[in-house]
Amino acid sequence: MSESDDFTALFTPFTLAGRTLRNRIAHAAMSTLSTPQGRVTDRLIQYHANRADGGAALSVTEPFAMMPHQAQMPRVQVWRRDDAEGLKRFADAVESRDCRLLAQIQDSGRGRHFPGRNPEAIGASALPDDLSWTVPRMLTPAEIRGLIEQIADSAAHLRDCGFSGVEISAGHGHLFHQFLSPWSNRREDEYGGDWVGRTRFLAELVAALRAACGGNFIIGLKLPGDDGVPGSIGWREAGIVADRLTEKRNVDYVCFAGGAHARSLERHTPDRHGPTMPYMPYIRELRHTLNGVPLMALGRITDPAEADGILARGEAQMIGLGRPLLADPAWPNKARQGRTWDIRYCLSCNTCWGTIVAQQLPIACVNNPRVARTDEVDFWPARTDNPKRIAVVGAGIAGMEAAWVAAARGHEVTVFGASDELGGKARLRERLPGGETVSSIYDYQAVAAERAGAQLRLGRPATAEEVVALRPHTVILATGSTMIPPDWLPDAVHAEGWVADLRATMGAVLRVETRQAGTAVLYDTDHTEATYAAAEALGARFARTVIVTPRDTIATDVPMVTRQGILRRMAEQRIEIVTLSEPRWSAACAEGRLHLVNVYTGEAYVIEDLALLTYATPRVPNAVLSAPLQAAGITVIPVGDVRAPQEMLFATASGHEAGEGV
Repeated sequence: MSESDDFTALFTPFTLAGRTLRNRIAHAAMSTLSTPQGRVTDRLIQYHANRADGGAALSVTEPFAMMPHQAQMPRVQVWRRDDAEGLKRFADAVESRDCRLLAQIQDSGRGRHFPGRNPEAIGASALPDDLSWTVPRMLTPAEIRGLIEQIADSAAHLRDCGFSGVEISAGHGHLFHQFLSPWSNRREDEYGGDWVGRTRFLAELVAALRAACGGNFIIGLKLPGDDGVPGSIGWREAGIVADRLTEKRNVDYVCFAGGAHARSLERHTPDRHGPTMPYMPYIRELRHTLNGVPLMALGRITDPAEADGILARGEAQMIGLGRPLLADPAWPNKARQGRTWDIRYCLSCNTCWGTIVAQQLPIACVNNPRVARTDEVDFWPARTDNPKRIAVVGAGIAGMEAAWVAAARGHEVTVFGASDELGGKARLRERLPGGETVSSIYDYQAVAAERAGAQLRLGRPATAEEVVALRPHTVILATGSTMIPPDWLPDAVHAEGWVADLRATMGAVLRVETRQAGTAVLYDTDHTEATYAAAEALGARFARTVIVTPRDTIATDVPMVTRQGILRRMAEQRIEIVTLSEPRWSAACAEGRLHLVNVYTGEAYVIEDLALLTYATPRVPNAVLSAPLQAAGITVIPVGDVRAPQEMLFATASGHEAGEGV
């Protein structure tokens, strides 16, 4: 083990509320959407038990329902006290693995992650949520005290069931944050008016929790560090709040978070378009306001060296990892064992956020197709008793995921790849803005495939004859997809290559180093994140860039937390957006004049200096090899875009499934 891999600070034990932590790594709260009936499920237990097996010393659950008004939410309904056995099984499964289990206390108040208004919302003041415009019912002082009593009672029940503590989520624009903020709290009673009043709800809640649960019960507090809302809480205001709420030292740790239910929502879970560790600048300032209470650093900390450095410099006493432990629950064990090369790293892509919030599905991860499975931790496939000859056609992330898993199971695997390099279209995404983390997908797959003994034939497209000659039992077809030319583009123009799809266009554009005159036009009926990363690349190389879409806005196929960042970057980079429109091809295009026509009125808008026209559209599978291979009597399993053109999550998941199933 090299000195750089000796993460001494990260693996030094620590004590909270008299309870020992074997290291400084905590699983930060993430919603898993595993409890649709409001009761503890085996999947929820397995998810956290896996993070404990992987080496985390503390695990914070997703928000639990601690109050009766949360009865209709898909959360563990603690307040009902009707699932004590489930809670005890949960606590025992995690605590028996030497990991402290904490439940998170949270209420969204007026906040809402997606469009539509919440008629049941409660809040500090009758003021609209910045995103959904939900206006909450203003809580009375008596109701506030009632909520405090309900939460304390529920927390005592959790303690009796074996939980080590709770964490109050008072950041990210949730209810408690709304009480802290002068932007959302305009009350003039004892729960508003000044910092004393605005912090009173939380101060009384902490006191009630301590009285109900005792001194050896961990109470954590997540506070806003900088919520990005003018007139609300920046880091200086956060320091005032933190000082007031820690002066009695009756909380056991504090962590700071960013963002709110506003245009700053993207700071809630910082993505790959920003810096790593974006919360650290204000965490370094705010650590001095905590009256000696331990500090947990979080916010896009993905690498063990980053985490250890924060601790070694005294910038925090613990590290909170949410998405990195979703991507690889064995992250702590691998770091401790000097196996950082073997970690499946978080992409910071927020696909996980999209599955639970936008799709309302259980949490999933591009780099971890085995979330919450019993063999998830440090997974390596078991050997098969029936090894076969398997051909994988396509060396993108779907094909390579299938290849390494099948080879690790003991099959004789040969991978055919048209390119000299692994990764397929993901390699192009890696070269676009915000794409540098994508390489971790195919980097891991390449190492795993080599370790498993898969053979690679790269550098030219495979023919059906070549694949048949291998005499495989099964072919896993991972040959990707092609964007469908839009109806307004004449076939002859497309055939002659005057206008190419975005993927082909970017391969050429990325080689351009000087800024070009004229306007680049991108026709968008794709509406996924990669399209707008390409738009940024165009914006950096052309005098003017215009996105044209027949819809009323852009980025409709990405979750709101990602869309907020896309909209901000398009505005900041002066990339123009023309909605409800599509191009009309004419002879004038050859002279640099492009007509854009409103899809409803037919009204035209002319771009006079067209320099480039490209399109991002739905895709058709490249399945031409399927029929001849099946005709030869070979079983063909399509994966990735050949099975259904989707995003990277589907590519790795379908590839993994195929590798397991052959």
